[in-house]
Amino acid sequence: MWQYLEKSDPEILGWTKKELKRQQEGLEMIPSENFTSLAVMEALGSILTNKYSEGYPGKRYYGGNQFIDEIENIARERAKKLFGVEHANVQPYSGSPANQAVCFALLNPGDTILGMELAQGGHLTHGYKLNFSGKYYRAVNYGVDVKTHLLNYDAIREIAHKEKPKLIICGATAYPRLIDFAEFKKIADEIKAYLLADISHISGLVIAGVHPSPIPYADIVTTTTHKTLRGPRGALILVPKVIDRWHDLYHPNSKRNLAELIDAAIIPGLQGGPHNHQTAAIAVALQEAATPEFKNYGKQIVANAKTLAKTLIDFGITLISGGTDNHLLLIDLTNLNLTGQQAQDLLDQVGITVNKNMIPNDPRKPLDPSGIRLGTPALTSRGFEQEDMIIVGTIIAELLKSPGDANIIKQAKEKITELTNKYPLYPELK
Repeated sequence: MWQYLEKSDPEILGWTKKELKRQQEGLEMIPSENFTSLAVMEALGSILTNKYSEGYPGKRYYGGNQFIDEIENIARERAKKLFGVEHANVQPYSGSPANQAVCFALLNPGDTILGMELAQGGHLTHGYKLNFSGKYYRAVNYGVDVKTHLLNYDAIREIAHKEKPKLIICGATAYPRLIDFAEFKKIADEIKAYLLADISHISGLVIAGVHPSPIPYADIVTTTTHKTLRGPRGALILVPKVIDRWHDLYHPNSKRNLAELIDAAIIPGLQGGPHNHQTAAIAVALQEAATPEFKNYGKQIVANAKTLAKTLIDFGITLISGGTDNHLLLIDLTNLNLTGQQAQDLLDQVGITVNKNMIPNDPRKPLDPSGIRLGTPALTSRGFEQEDMIIVGTIIAELLKSPGDANIIKQAKEKITELTNKYPLYPELK
């Protein structure tokens, strides 16, 4: 598999093989990470990277794109069919550029946006003050209830009516419960705001039917193509209905519909040539996601997450909101006298990869917060089931409760070796 790289750059190959070994021998539990199929990686590493293709199928700035056009059209049609939308743009380089493109298409600098606060579970692009979304727009935020850690839609409605945002963003990166897209639509309609649903974390769960879909409610939907969708790094911008509900109000002098505004925001607005190898890999992943096996995979992600949550709770570990409805869990370490950084480092030394994460109303700083975030998409891709998650949860709980116990650390490493041998990752790669 590595014959050309071995001759050309053995130094990079050496580190690549070390990373492969790390992935194979550890438990990947960062909820935004996953393992693609070898077919996806083959497309991603293909000769398609050699071609420049600025523009869209049938309207390119360069010649020689007749075959690239076919690939991009396949990706767009597969995305439209899979999610049940009228328009799909498959060119965004990643999730943040996708959200930036939506703002570029719909807003003017200084317009108000309303999104979930980063420290409460939102994303940088939902209005964080140091991000473009907080610098170029007037960003106001909503969060979760202080006691329940759940979204309080009455409180969100109150903020929306007071601040009158032009765009409301719903979606999260560290919220373990279901999102009520229908309620967000009601709020957006009441103040005549666009509704953007960022489902980057949960798009695979939406496809599997284990999370409500935003498609009937949102004006625009964005998603990354990795995470629970299990494709390559990239993103989609989906337009459920091409007719823009607020077009006459916000774009009275524009003859473009919502889909055209989005496409123009990508190019020439923000990007140049699309990454054709990425587009092809997205197309492959979308075809994989259209199978019954993928739907079963999405259901298993949630079943595994719920089992993991119950196991941790049984050991006395505190979970934000008391559990999970999706693919991720957020652990509050306060009563364990551990910081998020300490817990992340502790688990990392036995081969469990998680990320430190702020909890709602966290008294600590972002670089060393009071929580850790963990999820089940990658382990589920390897084949883990509920019985395995009980073992994983037990390992994590014992380590967190006795961080200095050398015997527990030794036993954890042995059990992890057993699990990774039971579910080998990419055995074809050596």
